[in-house]
Amino acid sequence: MANSAGSKKRARQAVVRRSRNVSLRSMVRTYIKKVQAAIDANNYDDAQVALTNAMPYIDKMVTKSILHKNKAARVKSRLNAAVLAIKA
Repeated sequence: MANSAGSKKRARQAVVRRSRNVSLRSMVRTYIKKVQAAIDANNYDDAQVALTNAMPYIDKMVTKSILHKNKAARVKSRLNAAVLAIKA
């Protein structure tokens, strides 16, 4: 348990930041699931729209250190490849 005033404040900040990070991570996962659902439904137009909507949020999570930059790039690449595979 925190004893000094500074460590108590840090503990309070950690709780707030964790809840924000959990919320943001959940949001970006939801966007990814929407793309995946459109891919599973074999609907190219919906998948393309969902991917276009998801891309900025995935990039934004990198700047907020919610996702690692390589993971974000990997996720975007795999989603894009899957969407293009529907078209082919």
